[in-house]
Amino acid sequence: AVQDYLINSYLYWIEQGASAFRIDTIKHVPHRFWKIMADRIREQHPDFFMFAESYDYNANFIAQHTLPKNGQISVLDFPGQQAITQVFEDPDSDFAQLNDYLHLTHGPYHNVYDLTTFYDNHDMRRMNASDEGFIDAHNWLFTTRGIPVIYQGSEFGFMRGTAEHAGNRNFIGQETLTQQANHPIREGLIEIANIRKQLPALQQGLQIPHELKGDKASFYRVLQTADTQQIALVLLNKSNINQPFVINQMVQAGTWEEQLSGATLTVSDEIRTQVEPHGVQVWVLNENVTQPDLLQAAQHAMVYK
Repeated sequence: AVQDYLINSYLYWIEQGASAFRIDTIKHVPHRFWKIMADRIREQHPDFFMFAESYDYNANFIAQHTLPKNGQISVLDFPGQQAITQVFEDPDSDFAQLNDYLHLTHGPYHNVYDLTTFYDNHDMRRMNASDEGFIDAHNWLFTTRGIPVIYQGSEFGFMRGTAEHAGNRNFIGQETLTQQANHPIREGLIEIANIRKQLPALQQGLQIPHELKGDKASFYRVLQTADTQQIALVLLNKSNINQPFVINQMVQAGTWEEQLSGATLTVSDEIRTQVEPHGVQVWVLNENVTQPDLLQAAQHAMVYK
């Protein structure tokens, strides 16, 4: 009776217009309940999205919630949070430190692309990064796999570095929000969030590694459906100087367009460009994948989605 009451209450709120559920402390309720609940909800709302907090840095543990036998509920990516803060709090860090948490192949999760990605929230210390570190973190979060989640106030570095109950939950208020409307972190976040909003490949596409090394990151996002054929090449620079990029692996010939500047390049087999300090470039080709190496990489990645 209690189980039915709870599930019926969830269905009621969906009928009132709830677009998704964020489930708190999911690990304290047995998997069998979440399986029954998820099946009941999806029976009536097949595409309803649910993600949960299972506060643990062990990917193998939190991944259990994402398995079909346990309800297939997405989770906040705590191992990712740990790696992201380590990298973007430290200007001397290496992008390569982010490789392991991605689990693009052979990982424990049912679908890594459904994970919700973040760097801080109300239950932990706020990220203690510079303005540039926040900008770099947002450029990473909004172009890599997963669904980004931003804690209110982080768009202008509010109470950065403060711990739970020591400032991280302090009241912000409308006056502060208005004062920070043009903060450089917020302006950068709006820019990269709008690029993600416009590009299906950044929202749903496979992530195909190119190189994560030092202050530079490069990777592809590829989406090939009946309605959308899109290839995106993402270039990230977290240093204080312009960085040259020469991309000559898996490059498909065609006319590519950079989404932030509107620049175009007619490419045969190589993309050369410079990315400004703490900058991002997203080059897009709206075509079917035909380049053999990129096609092979996409087919391999698809096995694990």
